[in-house]
Amino acid sequence: MATWVLSECGLKPLPPTFPRPKTGIVNSNSNPSQVRFLSTKHNGVSFSDPKFQSRRSFTNSSFRDRNFGLKVSAPLRVTPIEEEEVKKDVKINGGGVENEVGEFDPGAPPPFNLADIRAAIPKHCWVKDPWKSMSYVARDVIVVLGLAAGAAYLNSWLVWPLYWAAQGTMFWALFVLGHDCGHGSFSNNHKLNSVVGHLLHSSILVPYHGWRISHRTHHQNHGHVENDESWHPLSEKIFRSLDTMTRTLRFTVPFPLLAYPVYLFSRSPGKTGSHFHPDSDLFVPSERNDVITSTACWSAMVAILVGLGFLMGPIPLLKLYGVPYLIFVMWLDLVTYLHHHGHEDKLPWYRGKEWSYLRGGLTTLDRDYGWINNIHHDIGTHVIHHLFPQIPHYHLIEATEAAKPVLGKYYKEPKKSALLPFHLIGDLVRSLRRDHYVSDTGEVVYYQTDSDLTD
Repeated sequence: MATWVLSECGLKPLPPTFPRPKTGIVNSNSNPSQVRFLSTKHNGVSFSDPKFQSRRSFTNSSFRDRNFGLKVSAPLRVTPIEEEEVKKDVKINGGGVENEVGEFDPGAPPPFNLADIRAAIPKHCWVKDPWKSMSYVARDVIVVLGLAAGAAYLNSWLVWPLYWAAQGTMFWALFVLGHDCGHGSFSNNHKLNSVVGHLLHSSILVPYHGWRISHRTHHQNHGHVENDESWHPLSEKIFRSLDTMTRTLRFTVPFPLLAYPVYLFSRSPGKTGSHFHPDSDLFVPSERNDVITSTACWSAMVAILVGLGFLMGPIPLLKLYGVPYLIFVMWLDLVTYLHHHGHEDKLPWYRGKEWSYLRGGLTTLDRDYGWINNIHHDIGTHVIHHLFPQIPHYHLIEATEAAKPVLGKYYKEPKKSALLPFHLIGDLVRSLRRDHYVSDTGEVVYYQTDSDLTD
């Protein structure tokens, strides 16, 4: 049985990337908005040659019939000529784009592209070291077991609250390492990523493949009003349709910090499906076995916990595992929410032709967690992680510093934290009081506030 489970744990290899074409239309490196033609000959054959036309017709038809929606990590887009007319009222200044009154416009197309950012990041930042990754797993597992053993031995109400806070944070650290496995930044070995990811995530009741696939959808559609997966904004129509109880649970602390288990079973308002069911809207048929495997691993962990409850009693299990699990859930919801909300300036969300992988990624936020930064593997360096999720977590700080000159004003410097990041609670509360919905129409939209929730 164990052999079968491990054999089913493999991640699908990433799709091959295609080299830059030697013919056709490409962007100028010096000016991404300019379009130029490369050679109009291919192996000595003119584009006007009937044989080439026949071959081109067949190729175009083949590509039109394929759906690349879930297989690319950074879809490219050539700026239409019509948009160039719209951009005449802006100017580039200090790495940003200003409007007519000289204010930086975070919703304007940036004067750089993904290739510019990638080129600024040192080559060694892309290197994945499986031994180094496994050393972080060993460190965290040792700490988790040590904390549990120490708390059980002391069994004092002076110790339990400290244990809950520490162990819940360590559960969150385990999640981040499993998250890296899901992105493939843990190692280049897909089998290793899958096995380690299943062990880490199942231990904290996360269905590894189910979550991995939905999180991939989140990264591929970050900043898109409808297509984003995690903490995306509600349209005004959906917001107005929510009953009072649902509005209260979504916008009143501490309820949003307990949303993750509900999300796993039913997703966000306006979306349907479950992370546990292979026929969910989240998945395609080829992912069915992956989802079944992860659900089986999750169910096995539930069975282990039930057995431990009978063995040691429900109260000791609640103290050792149940409360830390709730702290972990609160960490997860806090971090994932604040990486996409709560900046002092309102940031754009996109639809239609205005959305692109780059522009959506630039709406994400870095956060400083003080002493917790190292414990949860620098997940606060979120902008570069969102644009290039294949970079290992131990290179994210260096990669971010290298990319800042390119990003310019599109990078929002995080507030410096004290030893513990209590300041983020204020950011969360302010955001929940003002960021309620976006317009049902428009391709560049901003959060609006419902007065009934601020009274």
